[in-house]
Amino acid sequence: MAEPRFAGRRVLVTGASRGIGAALAVEIARQGADVAITARTADAHPTLPGSLKETAAAIEAHGRSAVRVVADLTDETDRARIVPEAEAGLGGPIDVLVNNAAAAIYQPLADYPLKRRRLIFEVNLHAPLDLAQAVLPGMLERGEGWILNLSSGSARPRPGPPFEETAMGSTLGVYGASKAALNRVTSALAEEVWGSGVRVNTVEPRAAVHSEGADAHLGDALDPEMYESMEDMVAGALVLCDCPPEVTGGIHISLDLLGR
Repeated sequence: MAEPRFAGRRVLVTGASRGIGAALAVEIARQGADVAITARTADAHPTLPGSLKETAAAIEAHGRSAVRVVADLTDETDRARIVPEAEAGLGGPIDVLVNNAAAAIYQPLADYPLKRRRLIFEVNLHAPLDLAQAVLPGMLERGEGWILNLSSGSARPRPGPPFEETAMGSTLGVYGASKAALNRVTSALAEEVWGSGVRVNTVEPRAAVHSEGADAHLGDALDPEMYESMEDMVAGALVLCDCPPEVTGGIHISLDLLGR
């Protein structure tokens, strides 16, 4: 019998209490990895289903180790604990980092508060880069590693004028800008470590993925045909958690990776 795809690897997934993060963490454990998971929700969220406790139980059901790190990614001091605690719990340096966690607040730009803009960029840009900086030394020393950032189609500018009227309109502007910044950091970091064996990539859905968070925030704002399945998003992401060294610096569409 062939060895599991991720056997022997230590993986860290952020935003793993529900949605894409939880699904990805459980699937990568099913395929042989030990997984550290982080989010703010340890046991229960006031409005959304899912928790680190539940994700950890699903990981352990596959016979793999699960390390829970409860942390607030908006707080630079709090998030500085994540990689050290994950590595201590997993017994070694991180092989695969998946920056999945995201903050999304949709509203018109004319009165978008500075406090909310700062929060979005803390979670969507600064936290992924901080965590990448924390895992890089170990990856560079071993000459191998995978850093995957989860982005969004909203990072792409909308065509116009004239601008097509949609349910979301300009309210995606700050969120999309943070993801565009993350994409640029992905390509720059990949360039910086090119040749080291560390792969740095971004993956995003063609439009959106059905998840607890997306359904709660977007509701009926998008055409149902624009959504892709959680299974497809996870499968696309896993391609970049196990890609060869020459696959790096890309902004990839999940369904394209699957040839769909």
